Amino acid sequence: MGSDSTCGCSEYRELSRRNFLQASAGLGVGAFLAANAWVPRVAYAKSHRSGARDVVVSIYLRGAADGLSICVPFADNAYYTNRPTLAVARPDSADPNRCTALDSHFGLPPAMGALLPAYQDGKLLFVHATGSMDPSRSHFEAQRFMETGKPGDQSIGTGWLGRHLSSVGAMVPGAPLRGVGIAAGLQKSLVGAPDTLPISNLDTFGILGSGSTLTARRSALTDMYTPTPDPLHSAALSTLTTIDMLNTINFAGYVPANGAVYPSNTGFSYAMKTTAALIRAQVGVEAVAIDVGGWDLHDNLGPITGSMANLMTTLSQTLGAFYRDVIAGNGPNVSVVVMSEFGRRLLENGNLGTDHGHGNMMMVLGQCVGGGRVLTQWPGLEPQNLFEGRDLQVTIDYRDILSEIVQDRLGNNNVDAVFPGYTPTDRGVYSC
Repeated sequence: MGSDSTCGCSEYRELSRRNFLQASAGLGVGAFLAANAWVPRVAYAKSHRSGARDVVVSIYLRGAADGLSICVPFADNAYYTNRPTLAVARPDSADPNRCTALDSHFGLPPAMGALLPAYQDGKLLFVHATGSMDPSRSHFEAQRFMETGKPGDQSIGTGWLGRHLSSVGAMVPGAPLRGVGIAAGLQKSLVGAPDTLPISNLDTFGILGSGSTLTARRSALTDMYTPTPDPLHSAALSTLTTIDMLNTINFAGYVPANGAVYPSNTGFSYAMKTTAALIRAQVGVEAVAIDVGGWDLHDNLGPITGSMANLMTTLSQTLGAFYRDVIAGNGPNVSVVVMSEFGRRLLENGNLGTDHGHGNMMMVLGQCVGGGRVLTQWPGLEPQNLFEGRDLQVTIDYRDILSEIVQDRLGNNNVDAVFPGYTPTDRGVYSC
């Protein structure tokens, strides 16, 4: 899998198929089952209801994306002092690769330019100097803590989205699939969610193997799971229904709305395009998790031409297409949140890369987002203001942003169940 595609690699995945089967009480049997005549019909939503809950799309940039390149603090001179080679030029520079000003302090590099329309339309919000207060610079620990929603607690086994879905009723009663992780194994953020599956490709999900033996294997599996007691019986039934439901959606033939064009060369782009088709089908899916790997760039960061620029181009063009397709294209209401486990060190290293840091940026995209701005309590990049003397400080806890999504747009007032022991601060993410 390329660095610009969805990441199913073991480096950033803590939950194996076997663990998923255990955590989801057998739901994973769906990877090997197909629909049968005894699967009941499911009632789906007919149209989008004004005021209904948003569908949340959680995009995780695995590997610690460099937020100082994604949203450039061009007004902070220390950014240029510490990155004499890697800094993106100020918007008033004569450099043709200069950033585009978002406000008087922050700018977008050329590779992120596809998101300017969403920002200018007031539907994209950047949050800077944000992240987890936990000081870990380990990918594994930091990702786990962020996805469980309780930094520093090794004992908690469920994810913040999993607890959200388990603490509210289904948006569409009877929906077979409420959450989906587009990956080979379920993301930690979704663990504990009811009616949730990891599905690598929404268009090809179903029974595997030779078509010549499909009927016989379906019959054998039906005989096996029909008399099986719960939880396997219910899990199998739900998965079979999910296969039936997904087969009613023409993912391969999906035509994006509003003239949107998704990049054709990446797994992430295809995942977002099929997510758009799934959301527009309004079959009851409430949460989608998608990973984008490749951001751990210790060598040759390349924010203008190179690895970072390629990753940002794919990210921005794909999100820009999704914005035009679903958000500006009169689709169902969504909240897209983009985050990463931590940022990169301010000082560039001897290999023209950046090492593990602390504070970072987030993005929130949606119809009701109060965007067109950079939300921050900027701490400054002078030595006395840095975390441990080397990294951007975290001044906005990432759970403040997620809590607003959960409460304001996902209709869940039980925020303490989603983020145990945390009292969030309202940051004014939404305007409606």
